Amino acid sequence: MEITTLIAAAASGLMAGTFFAFSVAVMPGLADLSAEHARAAMRRMNVRIQNPVFLLLFVGNVVLCGIEVFQGRYVGGLLYIVGAFVLTMVVNVPMNNRLERTDDAYWPEYLRRWTLWNHVRGVACLASTVTLSLGL
Repeated sequence: MEITTLIAAAASGLMAGTFFAFSVAVMPGLADLSAEHARAAMRRMNVRIQNPVFLLLFVGNVVLCGIEVFQGRYVGGLLYIVGAFVLTMVVNVPMNNRLERTDDAYWPEYLRRWTLWNHVRGVACLASTVTLSLGL
């Protein structure tokens, strides 16, 4: 296995773990709070997640997976690029932006939809890890 493939697979696995933790712990924990407190906490997390370590992993793996696609490992590379990065930019980030602009009434819809799409991102990252590890 090439070093870029190994790093891309590991990075996809780390992202799968991040999304998994949000799906099984963070979001259910926030669901137990009032809309006001849950929304405030999620807004804070949305700010804090934008740090150099996370962004290097999240965006850096787009570059690595792009290399994987050009080297013929289409499935694993595209699973991450589309399933994690594109979905985040097209679905989750706009929802996060709306959460910033709206009141607490949006929280129940946000919680349901954001978590659903987070599950999809997690599965895509896990699938990317497996397929890259298999050289696909």
